[in-house]
Amino acid sequence: MTVLVGQAIWFPDPESAGPEEPVAIGGDLSVPRLLAAYRSGIFPWTVDPVSWWSPDPRAIFELEGFHVPRSLARTLKQRPYEVTYDRAFPQVMQGCATPAPGRRRTWIAPKFIAAYTELHAAGHAHSVECWRGAELVGGVYGVQIGGLFAGESMFHRADGASKVALFHLVQRLRERGFLLFDIQQVTPTTKLLGAVEIPRRQYLRRLRAAVAQACVF
Repeated sequence: MTVLVGQAIWFPDPESAGPEEPVAIGGDLSVPRLLAAYRSGIFPWTVDPVSWWSPDPRAIFELEGFHVPRSLARTLKQRPYEVTYDRAFPQVMQGCATPAPGRRRTWIAPKFIAAYTELHAAGHAHSVECWRGAELVGGVYGVQIGGLFAGESMFHRADGASKVALFHLVQRLRERGFLLFDIQQVTPTTKLLGAVEIPRRQYLRRLRAAVAQACVF
């Protein structure tokens, strides 16, 4: 594990870290450093101090392998929510950070919200929202560099709203030629939707091709 000091923006080789240990500790959450991290296959997980991770294996959605369970198919057919893009990025992050049944705490501290909102303003972070009338009832957000979309978190306040947002996100990534949809780690929900794990070395190889691809979210 490397301790980052000074203002220089750099990261060690992710392969230098064990499967379940941070690549580095320290630094800040500035836009340039966040972009350098994601380009290197690394993401921050804590803020005091900032810790940088690149787990092995790495979880992704294969964009052509996204699974739509029957319950989600029924919800999509009913169209109970209006779906938008980048209309309420900070509010989606706040929704993801809010405790909910089965999730008393989250890793999304206020410093993360401030940093990723700046990343959004710079055009490198995006959200998908689900609305019921004027109420935001679900959403997902993540980071985009070239043909990489790194999904960070999602939330729902109405049945199926986060899955609907995720479905529409996958559809948009497919339509716009994205190559890699990173989700860091598999959860019970993402496993149900078709998430898979690949070795870190394979992820880093695919990442290099993805960030070199010109894609518009």
